[in-house]
Amino acid sequence: MSDDKQPDFKTREVHAGVRPDPVTGAILTPIYQSTTYVQESVEQYMEKGYSYSRSGNPTVTALEDRITALEGGAGSACFATGMSATSATMMAFLNAGDHCILSDVVYGGTHRISTKVLSRFGVEFSFVDTSDASNIKEAIKSNTKLIFTETPANPTLKLTDIAAVSEVARAHGIPHVVDNTFLTPYFQRPLELGANVTLHSTTKFMEGHNVTVGGSISADNQEHLDAIKFVRNCLGNNMSPMVAFYTLQGIKTMSTRLEAQSANARKVAEFLETHSMVERVAYPGLDSFPQKELADRQASGHGSMLWFEVKGGVESGKKLMNTLELWSLAENLGSVESLVTHSVTMTHADMPREERMAAGITDGLVRLSAGLESADDLIIDLKQALDAL
Repeated sequence: MSDDKQPDFKTREVHAGVRPDPVTGAILTPIYQSTTYVQESVEQYMEKGYSYSRSGNPTVTALEDRITALEGGAGSACFATGMSATSATMMAFLNAGDHCILSDVVYGGTHRISTKVLSRFGVEFSFVDTSDASNIKEAIKSNTKLIFTETPANPTLKLTDIAAVSEVARAHGIPHVVDNTFLTPYFQRPLELGANVTLHSTTKFMEGHNVTVGGSISADNQEHLDAIKFVRNCLGNNMSPMVAFYTLQGIKTMSTRLEAQSANARKVAEFLETHSMVERVAYPGLDSFPQKELADRQASGHGSMLWFEVKGGVESGKKLMNTLELWSLAENLGSVESLVTHSVTMTHADMPREERMAAGITDGLVRLSAGLESADDLIIDLKQALDAL
């Protein structure tokens, strides 16, 4: 490519970070399944960049380089799981006595690590409605050291204005971390909107095939990146080379999958709005979505996640989920298979009911992750389950 033109996103997701193997010519980055790396001499220690796979691995590095090419910033770090990435990032910025502001709607694991683990070590957490940046401004204290938002939020899809929150964070000298799992860098790039760190569960759309669990962060500067990598090395929660290899292959089709999955999600959402047994439905691409303007302005696509509530309450919702055939009842999202999840009993089971209800995570909320099946077939399956109610 010419030096004055950066390759398109779709080109980068196929080629960034990798080159044919110099020894064999293999087109795929090898799986460097090695614990340690022999050094040429004491004087040349680390000259080739690796010493022990807890600190770094060539296959993982290739994935990190590709993610950086997609997200931007100073660099990336990959982890064993999305929660490993979340916990290491929090630990990199927070000490005993510090205060952290989080979105009031976040993944259940993020809520759990905050309230049940890090709080035991003297870190204070405030769950704030980050859809209004003024709420964050009011929640900032003298000891606030981190702002952590998730947008779209799991599972309600509540949005946070990344640019507005980043402006508040920057004015107070506080790092802003954004969990970007639901939209990926194809649809939304938080670093370009002013965030300091963007985070992913690579398990979801990046790998996309229900094969691995993994996580990643990308940072806007080397200081932030080094701080998070230091914690990763201490904890030993880095990604394995096998997972990195599979994720490298999955990312190649990420944008293509997202476009098709998002189209399916929209069709499903439009159908659900017309069914008499559906109380309400939420999808950022619908005109009825309360933050539609922000969804269109902040991201280039609406993603494959949606949710709805059925009439008849929790029992109707359970009956519906147990009746579905093509939608698999499972705890994951973003895969090529369409999935249905009951957040209250699955992803957010540890969250106190009063907090869930205040955040809009009702007992009857049914979360859908649209896959790559025929939209017509997905709708037929939903219709038969809804009609059975």
